[in-house]
Amino acid sequence: MTPERDTFCKGTLREGKTEFIARVGDEIIVVRDVPALICDRCGEAYYSAEVSRKIDAVMADAHSGRLCCRPLAAGEVELTG
Repeated sequence: MTPERDTFCKGTLREGKTEFIARVGDEIIVVRDVPALICDRCGEAYYSAEVSRKIDAVMADAHSGRLCCRPLAAGEVELTG
């Protein structure tokens, strides 16, 4: 059964696409165009079991070094105080 409301903020979930972002060692992996249910209030993404399995496969390839990624310029800052 597909949820209609975000479990945290109670916003409405709508079908859409988002990015999945994760750190692997010193690298950031961005998986684009990920199908998800996205909360219209807070932006929280909910993935189907099938999409989650695909993300897991991409991350396994990233951890093993089998994933060939296009370089992406990014900056890193710390939030202090």
